[in-house]
Amino acid sequence: MKLLLATLTAALTGLAHGAPVQAFLTTADQQRLLAPSAVTTPAKADAVIRVDPKRQYQRMAGFGAAITEGSAWLMRHGMSEAQRDALMRELFTRDGNDGKGLGFDLTRLTIGASDFSRRHYSLDDMPPGQTDPDLKNFSLAPERDDVIPAVKQALALNPKLQVMASPWSAPGWMKTTDSLVQGQLKPEFYGAFAQYMVRYVEAMKAEGVPIFALTLQNEPHFEPPDYPGMRMPPATRAAVVGQHLGPLLRAKGMATQILEWDHNWDEPWSPMAMLSDATARKYVSGVAWHCYAGDVAAQSQVAQHFPELDVWFTECSGGEWKPQWAETLPWITRHLVIGSTRHGARGVLMWNLALDPVYGPHLGGCKDCRGVVTIDPRDGSVTRNIEYYAFGHASRFVQQGARRIDSHGGLKGLDHVAFTNPDGSTVLIVCNSAAEARRFTVQAPGRRFAYALPASGVVTLVW
Repeated sequence: MKLLLATLTAALTGLAHGAPVQAFLTTADQQRLLAPSAVTTPAKADAVIRVDPKRQYQRMAGFGAAITEGSAWLMRHGMSEAQRDALMRELFTRDGNDGKGLGFDLTRLTIGASDFSRRHYSLDDMPPGQTDPDLKNFSLAPERDDVIPAVKQALALNPKLQVMASPWSAPGWMKTTDSLVQGQLKPEFYGAFAQYMVRYVEAMKAEGVPIFALTLQNEPHFEPPDYPGMRMPPATRAAVVGQHLGPLLRAKGMATQILEWDHNWDEPWSPMAMLSDATARKYVSGVAWHCYAGDVAAQSQVAQHFPELDVWFTECSGGEWKPQWAETLPWITRHLVIGSTRHGARGVLMWNLALDPVYGPHLGGCKDCRGVVTIDPRDGSVTRNIEYYAFGHASRFVQQGARRIDSHGGLKGLDHVAFTNPDGSTVLIVCNSAAEARRFTVQAPGRRFAYALPASGVVTLVW
């Protein structure tokens, strides 16, 4: 009788082919942080979530965060070598931290300085009033001390890591302000700027860092007053890509992709305007998005017009303006991990990989942004932030090359997304934004089980 009951219980809780359903829970009170949890037998539930692996969508490149100059410097100078090695293994493999690594498969670099740099620079700075159209002064030297060693270490740990890059500004001499701060690209330097981008890709490859994708300009509709930035309207982006950068990459036989936009959800008209230029369009492989304004549905709005283009989510930052776990954990999970992928994103990136306890190093810009982790340079200790756990619910379990698959059902406040991994495993991520616990039943081929998810909690279910 006991054996019969055990067999029945196993079947009901999803034990098919000898493989149990695994559950990993994070709660807003931080009592459970990606902690193993138990599924239960189906009973009365608030909702049913149905997973259909036959309905497949985009192939995933992965999840990750940007290795800014500030992040790289902090990891290399604010920690001992042993501390840094342990953290990098934890972030970029799935076997770090006792088999609990995040497994980041995607990262983003800045071409020159951003606000999270210790000084403002480009890779071809000139004295005021002087120009360098032949790029004789181009040099990767500013990146060699910290950024390149950090990225090479990440690549050594995870050879499948994909690296993209974005400039915050062209060199000042190319711009209307003759400065890295504010201004627009002068038409006479469209070609030089394209050459600058290609020189960067070639130089990074020579350093052992392949760049799989470029965006033309970070946040092209924003001219920050105190750190590098550059306004690039759609017509300018189309001209640079269509007449200069795209043809140059193709002539050199380079596989580096060009991603359009790299700015917020609130202006979908801008990438659509750029992509309406047929010449530029043929060189663009995808559209990149940020989270700071608008709604994630904008990704699908543009994709409906350009279904052949990939979707990427390339920047969002947590910060001390939203320190409450009960609010921020479900927001990040619902909008970025779940929302951006349900709206087509192949890759999802947070902003700074690591910052210090006073939200730096930075020079201008955001004064209270959070990194995925906080490193205290006084002793090298690491604090894993809300963003670490929200992204870990995907990056630890969704393998590079996974397919997003259909999941439907549920109720308001219970968001979810599902993936099938190359190894045949299925991953279902569920977020409960409601103020009370929700009990749901999961139905999938060969599986039927239940789970009770606390208020503001997130669970990853794997079978």
